[in-house]
Amino acid sequence: MPSVQSQPVSTGLTRAAMFLVVLINDGDENRDAVRAFCNDLSSFVRAVGFRDRSAQLSCVMGFGSTAWDRLFGAPRPKDLHPFREIRGVHHAVSTPGDILFHIRASRMDMCFELATQIMDRLGSAASIADEVHGFKYFDDRDLLGFVDGTENPEGDDAAAATIIGDEDAAFAGGSYVIVQKYLHDLKKWNAVPVEMQEKMIGRAKLSDIEQPDEEKAPYAHNVLTSIIDEDGNSQEILRDNMPFGDIQKGEFGTYFIGYSRSPSTTEKMLQNMFVGLPPGNYDRLLDFSRAVTGTLFFVPSATFLDDVGAGDARPLQASAASNGSEVASASPPRSTDHSLGIGSLKREDNHE
Repeated sequence: MPSVQSQPVSTGLTRAAMFLVVLINDGDENRDAVRAFCNDLSSFVRAVGFRDRSAQLSCVMGFGSTAWDRLFGAPRPKDLHPFREIRGVHHAVSTPGDILFHIRASRMDMCFELATQIMDRLGSAASIADEVHGFKYFDDRDLLGFVDGTENPEGDDAAAATIIGDEDAAFAGGSYVIVQKYLHDLKKWNAVPVEMQEKMIGRAKLSDIEQPDEEKAPYAHNVLTSIIDEDGNSQEILRDNMPFGDIQKGEFGTYFIGYSRSPSTTEKMLQNMFVGLPPGNYDRLLDFSRAVTGTLFFVPSATFLDDVGAGDARPLQASAASNGSEVASASPPRSTDHSLGIGSLKREDNHE
């Protein structure tokens, strides 16, 4: 069996990104149109990206739980489920979403062109539920003024944190992604002294240096979003967050998007943030940042998408796995500090 190729989940963000959350319209013809598009996605990216290869255009396509059942049926990715809302001191809402298109490039026009071509091809089969245009803000900062990302896993570590291996062999090469749109109350935030902002984040605002553990507040964002497993290893996710804004609407925020090998890691982070650890010790950043969307998607491998047609949607690797054939696997994640990335988000060379 040929090796399984993953979608470009660990491609570093450049200066621009578009996030499209799409709903599939009712009717078998619309379901079939979406399935037929799956194996066209790679050619769309190649065609648009060829106009400027230096723009590093990429696109990741993910599917919500309900959409998976409608489009593909069994087998299902074992950890795929609807986003679970969280009601604590603050509320993490769950909102509809059948398909996620995460489009990245160094030029917004390239993102826009690909998004336009995708939606033109889908036509009446799908409707956009949410559209966000993200941009790089100065020296990788979010709109709260803190560096947006510092210690995202890279290379093999990024693959280990995000790419499914033999724990779900039928879907090896896939990934999970949770997205949330956070709106910031910037006037309220900017009225807070910098020293207090830094306590909420757990990092210095200007230098981005992490505070010593003994000086961190128990409610600091990077404390509550640090997940340690029973073996003492830090559980990582890969964040590709981007700032966005609409001056006319007075909306300014961070689009959180976190890829992981299992959604449980991100879900634990969110539980700590919204409910608190222990309960009541919640993330004070949420006093200034409100989640207005929340959706969980499964990102199948690129091999899966290329094998899907309007008819039989059973993936090649799922069929092979059922016959005992070898599929792609990934190494377990390596311990390293990280955070969910709302406000104090950690950074890699391009963005995170």
